[in-house]
Amino acid sequence: MAGFVSHFTNRLDAKGRVSIPAPFRAVLARDGFEGLYCIASPHAPAVDAGGNELVNEIEGRLAAFAKLSPDHDALAIALFGASETPKIDTDGRIVLSDMIREQTGVTDQITFAGLGYKFQLWEPERFREHRAEAQKRALAMLSGMSPAAASGGPA
Repeated sequence: MAGFVSHFTNRLDAKGRVSIPAPFRAVLARDGFEGLYCIASPHAPAVDAGGNELVNEIEGRLAAFAKLSPDHDALAIALFGASETPKIDTDGRIVLSDMIREQTGVTDQITFAGLGYKFQLWEPERFREHRAEAQKRALAMLSGMSPAAASGGPA
């Protein structure tokens, strides 16, 4: 697999910088995106991050809407207008922006979680909770149970 896999937790330095895990930097280098594309996750208290593959996915979703339409413009402003592209320094670090800190609740550590075509930035304890729930949901889906039933909701 050539995408973002596994998860890593790194500590922020005194200047608010964090090292992107080396395997994730390698994927970004192959992808050819200059810097890092970041957007608040619409599904979780996390930040979606990646390169050209993530941007291409967003552009593909936008292509389903007529340009200059209110729906297209709303989606574009939410996904591109609210995005950030922090630069990665020569040591593989980024400075965590206010958006990233506010969306994730990160203070001194951050978890990088691979999702194949993108990765997410999480506050470590929130990630542990989310991962446990995601594993329950995934096992339910794989066994044919409805995801709602796996979460304790109606089947």
